[in-house]
Amino acid sequence: MKINTSFVIIAFMMSISIVGQQKENPLRAGELRIDVGSMEKGQSNSIIDIVGVRVGHKTIIKGDSIRTGVTAILPHDGNIFQEKVPAAIYVFNGFGKLAGSTQVEELENIETPIILTNTLSVGTAVKATINYTLSLIGNENVRSVNAVVGETNDGFLNDIRGMHVTEEDVIDAIKSSTNNKVQEGSVGAGAGTVAFGLKGGIGTSSRVTPKIGGKNYTVGVLVQSNFGRELIINGIPFTKEIKQDEVKKQEDGSCMIVIATDAPISPKNLKRIAKRSFVGMGRTTTTMTNGSGDYAIAFTSAYKIPHDPQNQMNKIPELVDNNSMSILFQAVEEATQEAIYNSLFSSTTITGYKGRIVKSISIEKVKELIKKYNMENLRDRFRDLQ
Repeated sequence: MKINTSFVIIAFMMSISIVGQQKENPLRAGELRIDVGSMEKGQSNSIIDIVGVRVGHKTIIKGDSIRTGVTAILPHDGNIFQEKVPAAIYVFNGFGKLAGSTQVEELENIETPIILTNTLSVGTAVKATINYTLSLIGNENVRSVNAVVGETNDGFLNDIRGMHVTEEDVIDAIKSSTNNKVQEGSVGAGAGTVAFGLKGGIGTSSRVTPKIGGKNYTVGVLVQSNFGRELIINGIPFTKEIKQDEVKKQEDGSCMIVIATDAPISPKNLKRIAKRSFVGMGRTTTTMTNGSGDYAIAFTSAYKIPHDPQNQMNKIPELVDNNSMSILFQAVEEATQEAIYNSLFSSTTITGYKGRIVKSISIEKVKELIKKYNMENLRDRFRDLQ
């Protein structure tokens, strides 16, 4: 029997995981002249503006039903278990599964890459992250690892019950991490998410503070957006302005927020920063729901906590005091809001489980509404007043 090699190649390509689902030339909020807040943005306007932070994705798109993946955020490129980072977690609404959160709450540090995936793959991701950590040189005698794994539910577009994420996928996300550029949109843990009835995904942004004690600091945010009823873009009621058949009704959903900073702050103030990220999230929608699992994980790269008891006399720099925290609060609020917008603007329309289709946001409609609400003139007049 003669085999059609072209058909075989096409079928094979459709059945394997692909690197990502990004728009060919995605526009971010700034490129659409949507200025979120007033603070300066980081060089790449992303979480990797904090030196040492790396991000990796594994996007899993197979057949017509699997739309999921993994996103890994590495606080630094060394052995994170041996050099832990100060950290805190804030739970805005606890309808979710954030593995490892209680130890972070108790010991105020993170000792593994931070992993984001789908709801039913948390267990797999925990095991993979533990195995990865145990495999590192220097960890040969380690007998306890606290893997931090967050999730949102991508079951509308993804065959979530099939639990298609493997340990290898998690390891691939970690090992592919880079500090060159953060892919956004329908990639990694955002491959199958839905936000505001539109295609959600991964988004990131950053802000640089004015000088605090003679130094500028950076706050970077990465989100996995999968929440929201009605979308608000810098005050514009986007959802109310478009035809209702353009969006999928979504009552519940979740959002994972990962925050990095190079500011030397205490775990207590990291938790305060994590809390303020939900101010930024709140500016993007109208209602927070009962079924939304909303968590913020914050860490600083300014100093490390050594695992070796012989090195416990760790040099902690002078910490930013409480009176200087307000500007850091503003930074995380602005970066979170813009990261959520970027997760939408970079995402693609996805057809998935049971033939369901979720459209990406219409960039043309966004531009039209900016003109309608006269945002450009308002922004220019605001600048003239400064």
